[in-house]
Amino acid sequence: MKQFLVIFITLISLQTYAQDRVNGGKFATRSEVISQNGMVATSHPLATQIGIDILKQGGNAIDAAIAANAALGLMEPTGSGIGGDLFAIIWSAKDQKLYGLNASGRSPEKLTLQYFKDKKMTKIPSFGPLPVSVPGCVDGWFEMHGKFGTLDMEQILKPAIDYANNGFPVTELIGYYLTGTSRRFKEYPNFADTYMPNGNSLNKGSVFKNPYLANTYDKIGKGGRDAFYKGEVAKTIANFIQEQGGFLSVKDLANHTSEWVEPISSNYRGYDVWELPPNGQGTAALQILNIMEGYNVKEMGFGSAEYIHHFTEAKKLAFEDRAKYYADPAFNKLPVEQLISKEYANERRKLINPNRAARSYDAGELEQGNTIYMTVADKFGNMVSLIQSNYRGMGSGMVPPKLGFMLQDRGELFSLEEGHLNVIEPKKRPFHTIIPAFITKNGKPWVSFGLMGGAMQPQGHAQIVINLIDFEMNLQEAGDAPRMQHNGSSEPTGGKMTDGGQLVLESGIDYQTIRALMSKGHKVGFELGSYGGYQAIMWDEINKVYFGASESRKDGQASGY
Repeated sequence: MKQFLVIFITLISLQTYAQDRVNGGKFATRSEVISQNGMVATSHPLATQIGIDILKQGGNAIDAAIAANAALGLMEPTGSGIGGDLFAIIWSAKDQKLYGLNASGRSPEKLTLQYFKDKKMTKIPSFGPLPVSVPGCVDGWFEMHGKFGTLDMEQILKPAIDYANNGFPVTELIGYYLTGTSRRFKEYPNFADTYMPNGNSLNKGSVFKNPYLANTYDKIGKGGRDAFYKGEVAKTIANFIQEQGGFLSVKDLANHTSEWVEPISSNYRGYDVWELPPNGQGTAALQILNIMEGYNVKEMGFGSAEYIHHFTEAKKLAFEDRAKYYADPAFNKLPVEQLISKEYANERRKLINPNRAARSYDAGELEQGNTIYMTVADKFGNMVSLIQSNYRGMGSGMVPPKLGFMLQDRGELFSLEEGHLNVIEPKKRPFHTIIPAFITKNGKPWVSFGLMGGAMQPQGHAQIVINLIDFEMNLQEAGDAPRMQHNGSSEPTGGKMTDGGQLVLESGIDYQTIRALMSKGHKVGFELGSYGGYQAIMWDEINKVYFGASESRKDGQASGY
């Protein structure tokens, strides 16, 4: 078995570069896109084009972001949709500042911890009606639009409505995921009616129409956010979930509100990296960067055993705090300022053994009181960093009749451990994995970016920042370069890491490095498709142009004009 592992790792490490290029960096799969008037980067080319069209019609970055997100909910239902939640960081050119939006939904008012105790359940199910929380996406659109939008919502949603009525071809990766999702959910109510036309799963090149979603979008465009959270749509959602044995009610939907929040930041070698505070996990990215700032990362070298080892240990430390302290701040006094302080990072860094992987760490003792990512920039200087998803790819399996979308299963991320900060309670937001990011330099916008992939996201954010700043990669190469992902840390739902977890590497890490990591005690593995989908836009203050990047792991595209 050991010999097989060695041969296997050797084979996967041979493919070092995506392709030979004259310039742009050895890992870059293509050149950056460069434009003056606007830029859109999403995980689907047609959604990107819709965003560009909205900008050309006179809309701003916020209008284009909503239009592109609506298109992604149609075209990439395996990772997004109006049955899910939304988070955004917005740079306002007028105000010269960042705004944070938390548009995540809450648990049903009548669903309590006692229900799960009575059922003798130790974990909230991944699928079905019980993990369904209020979908926050649509309210997030209208919060963004009300504060910053310029075009009317009917115009913004029209491109997605047209594609939903007339059809569009399914792309390669989304077709792959839809095929697998159809096997899982084909017997669930209403799934086949919406996502399996003629009884067949959709695959690459299939032309897909979703008139149900077109009708729902049309109602939202004409009737506003209340057309979704009140009235017939809300009744259809609530009645369906309760018929399936769940708890989501019309009242839960009607009472939903998003929240504008102050982004949190930490300075990394002169650059301010911005994330959103809990209930999301962006704090972990800042904690990892604070720990790594204490090392000469550039001297370690990209892809070296020394760099990967120290990064992995920093991740483990941050994720133990993530498991203990990240939750809905409306229900808990969270020590966020302490968690992202340089002093705390200095203390945590002392726990890292440079020669040995830790099997476990304890969280710090502090005083307490699949997804889509997209980014848009416009000619006015506004920039939007937006992430939106249903969780576990397509979501809960719960498709309300004739509405055209699946509901999320974010409620699975609550803990059933009494006394845990993230324990399920009525009207509470669960711990959340999706996080947008932003980087500023001297108070000016520099990079709007993010990537997809559950627990990969804070690890990926930190790696992108390090690639850009320490390893001086360009925007495209920073996303294409091989990534690492550590799995097995303690989780906000409960459970403790005791065996060190597993370090998963992409192709491009050489065999000598893998051997050195194994000698330090890391369990090294390889896995396809677990590294998220990166999109980014960079502002060049000197030349007054935008750079755009969309990585090769997904079907996406960056485009400008």
